[in-house]
Amino acid sequence: MTAHPPDFDAPDLIRERHTIVVVDVAESVRLIQQDELGTVDHWRRLVNEVRSQVLPAYGGRMVKSLGDGMLLEFDSERMGVAAALQVQARAAAYNRGRDARSAVLLRAGVHVGDVLVDELDIYGTDVNLAARLCTLAEPGEVVASAAVRDVLVPGLDAEVEDLGDCDLKHVAQPVRAYRVSAPGGRLESARVRMPPDQADLRPTLAVLPLEARGVDAAYQAIGDAVAEEVIVALSRSPQINVISRLSTSAFKGRAMTADAIAGALMADYVVSGSVTLQGERVRLLIELSDAARGNVVWAEALDGDLHDLLTPDSDLIRGVVARISLAVVHHEMNHADAQPLPTVRSYGLLLAAIAHMHRASPADFERARQMLEHLAERHRRHAVPHAWLAKWHVLRAVQGWAGDGQAESAQALDHVRRACDSEPGHALALAIGGLVHAYMKADLDTAGDYYARALASNPNESLAWLFSATWHSYRGEGHAAEQAAQRALQLSPLDPLRYFYDSLAATAMLAGGHHQRAIELAQRSLRANRNHSSTYRTLAIAQTLAGQGEGAAATVKELLRVEPGLTVKGYLARYPGRAHAHAQVYADALRSAGVPD
Repeated sequence: MTAHPPDFDAPDLIRERHTIVVVDVAESVRLIQQDELGTVDHWRRLVNEVRSQVLPAYGGRMVKSLGDGMLLEFDSERMGVAAALQVQARAAAYNRGRDARSAVLLRAGVHVGDVLVDELDIYGTDVNLAARLCTLAEPGEVVASAAVRDVLVPGLDAEVEDLGDCDLKHVAQPVRAYRVSAPGGRLESARVRMPPDQADLRPTLAVLPLEARGVDAAYQAIGDAVAEEVIVALSRSPQINVISRLSTSAFKGRAMTADAIAGALMADYVVSGSVTLQGERVRLLIELSDAARGNVVWAEALDGDLHDLLTPDSDLIRGVVARISLAVVHHEMNHADAQPLPTVRSYGLLLAAIAHMHRASPADFERARQMLEHLAERHRRHAVPHAWLAKWHVLRAVQGWAGDGQAESAQALDHVRRACDSEPGHALALAIGGLVHAYMKADLDTAGDYYARALASNPNESLAWLFSATWHSYRGEGHAAEQAAQRALQLSPLDPLRYFYDSLAATAMLAGGHHQRAIELAQRSLRANRNHSSTYRTLAIAQTLAGQGEGAAATVKELLRVEPGLTVKGYLARYPGRAHAHAQVYADALRSAGVPD
């Protein structure tokens, strides 16, 4: 919660950032007319339960309760959503045994923003927006804004479904809204369990952001920075699988045990700890836990110099990585020796830029470019901003926002070159270089060389595996495409861009002839982002080939909404695998589903 001075002379008002939850009783007038005393008694008991049990558990405050609604405030988005879902669950419990006409059903809207606060009430545009979001919810549902959804991890905080850009009364511009529901089952369904003959026998390791203790505001992100460097270094080891940082960062600040986190990430080991600063000296307290056996394998305090910690080739980070690697190997060897053989068994601005880049909104997309160029200017010798800028130019062409595709591909490759000049063999930059050559230049031979170099540099670069899956798909190599897609999903099970992984994995499954699996992955991707045109294309083709003609026709209607100028001829002209036999099969499927010639 951040307090700001008021914008005008009102000493009893302060401006603070809060998560606002508006709860409304659906059809309250009818319920009161039908059974006044019963409805009022039901509502009063529920409000009392929310005040006495739900709000204390989630750190919330009841601003006010009306005869048919509640206005609640919370300090965090996750707590606000969790409380809203809990209120819905308790309301459902009250309705058990009642017939449908007498059930008291609630709708809830959740938004976060700066509001004006006094001791009695909260005021402002963001309060009104939460109320408008509430009107989008069906009885029994919770609807949240994009600002709230951005901090939720699907499968941990909630299940999330994209409702698209919604028109709200008295709101000038459409608002992106999301339906949220209680988490359950998504993580399990998202996990990739490889068949025994394809199983990777290397241990998988998750590095959590370190807790920063006793540091000023300027160094609050130091725990994330240390985890990032440890992940990068460990990822170079061919003996260890490392979960991506975008997945492990989802657990920052969560009160979860190491085995629960490892279970969600399908990791064998979890690295956690803290970082403490004393002047120019730094102390890292690191521990390595064996998730399956529930014990700490290794723990140590390492002291070093702050300046060294922040350098690209830090001795302190090297020491941490060496000790972790040795501890994992030593522990695995001891376990193998002791057991019968059958039982033996990888900062704020960058994240914001990546999120904006994948929202499919021109304004957000342009904002992402500004952020990335600022990062590239600030860190002139860092490869990562240039790697993501290269992908920005690819996505600009994919979305149809580029007037000159050749110019976009040239700029993308220029950023790949700059990234590799800064860090030779940078796996992410090489992966995106392959994407440029495959998608924008239809040069599959050169693309394959880029992907091979990326994976040789870092076998745990999930995007390199993901893009190579599409490369195999373009070449009609279905089995190889499936294996690469499975590897990408395994390495990044909780990635914020999960819809993108699911979309490309669906393409790989389509290439392998697994049409129903392709349909499931594409539909899951679209639930998270309804504006991704290539996902609709994959879904329509898979549905047609699976004999689901009506479903394919409905998908094409949505596809033409997102990409109104699409034709079969245009699809074939830009499809990178157009020289291979399956391209005509895909084109015929789109034509059959309703895409014009």
